[in-house]
Amino acid sequence: MKKIGICILIFAIVILPLFYTSSLHAEDTNDDQQKAALEQQIKEYEAKLTEIRNEKNTLASQIEYMDTQIYITGLRIKETEDKITETEKEIDKLGTRIDDLDGSLSRLSETLLERIVAGYKNRQLSLFDIILDSNNSSTLMNKLKYYNVARDSNQKVLLQVQEAKLNYEEQKDVREKKVEELDVLSKDLVAQKANLADQQAAKERLLATTKNDEATYQSLLSEAKAQLAGFSGFAQSQGGATLLNNQTVCDDWGCYYNQRDSAWGSNSLNGTQYSLASDGCLVTSMAMIYTHYNHKSVNPQTINSDSWNFASYYPAYLNFTIRADGVISTRARSEINNELQNGKPVIVGIKYANGDTHFVVLVDYNGGNYLMNDPFTPNGHKIEFTSKYSLGSIYVVYKINGF
Repeated sequence: MKKIGICILIFAIVILPLFYTSSLHAEDTNDDQQKAALEQQIKEYEAKLTEIRNEKNTLASQIEYMDTQIYITGLRIKETEDKITETEKEIDKLGTRIDDLDGSLSRLSETLLERIVAGYKNRQLSLFDIILDSNNSSTLMNKLKYYNVARDSNQKVLLQVQEAKLNYEEQKDVREKKVEELDVLSKDLVAQKANLADQQAAKERLLATTKNDEATYQSLLSEAKAQLAGFSGFAQSQGGATLLNNQTVCDDWGCYYNQRDSAWGSNSLNGTQYSLASDGCLVTSMAMIYTHYNHKSVNPQTINSDSWNFASYYPAYLNFTIRADGVISTRARSEINNELQNGKPVIVGIKYANGDTHFVVLVDYNGGNYLMNDPFTPNGHKIEFTSKYSLGSIYVVYKINGF
């Protein structure tokens, strides 16, 4: 009976996992078919997204583009949720299997130990004792055969226990990897849902800004293109947007940043053909404002890395309302002196007759002149405004609300 019990335990530990693995493979076949169908659907809509992007830039095509983006993100969320459900099931099954293996392995180890102890006791009998205890040669041969079989059987069981332990450890490793996969998937799902919310909000913001009017949309698009062309023209007029090193200076006011700093200057402006070095004066100016209000972890790349901060219809154009370090801020027209007298910096836009445009931060008024942080001029930290620009070149003044 003990021999039968051991066989059952060995079957439970060594053979059943093979059936378990096979069943998982069978389930995986069905899941793979569903995954393939979902992936195919995502590819089809991504192809549609490319087609829409190549169409004429109208409000209708922009809305269709955003709707398609939203739908694709929804599909990716469904894909991730399915993976999470599947992984959770696998973890549960592996946990149950590991518990069963642990119990069976313990019982098998106990049985094996009992047999080893019994075998050790039998080793006290010498060959002479066995011969004396045997009535005839037939009994003698049977006893010798029994001891040899028992010894071989114990060795086999020992090997099977070792194999079972390896199987046990392997399945524990598989479960740990699945838990790690689940953690990654959960984080991906959070990011995807946040992305979906951003895309939906961007669409609502576009409709609110344009009032669903094509003429208004085209006016906004022209304004955005003109601003970026002005930034590029200004950089060219200054000899080009060559990169600089070690430009950042932080003090009691906040941090001075230069858009051309090698730490970020070569980075693409929100994935467009523009760069921070040549066209990032407004992004850099906003980053400096954030540091003035004790958000010193914010730098130009912080703002640049969040596509929510840029217009959907022209992705290099910085929105009036942006977010960074958990704070949403908005540019609003104002007057210089009113803000500076209250200790609040302002961003001023400079424009020339040829359309070249630039933005700087006015930080203080000193000795009849404004002090500025110029994001383009090398070491442009708290320098006099009129040392570089004329007061008559200022065409717009922004205060920053939200702090």
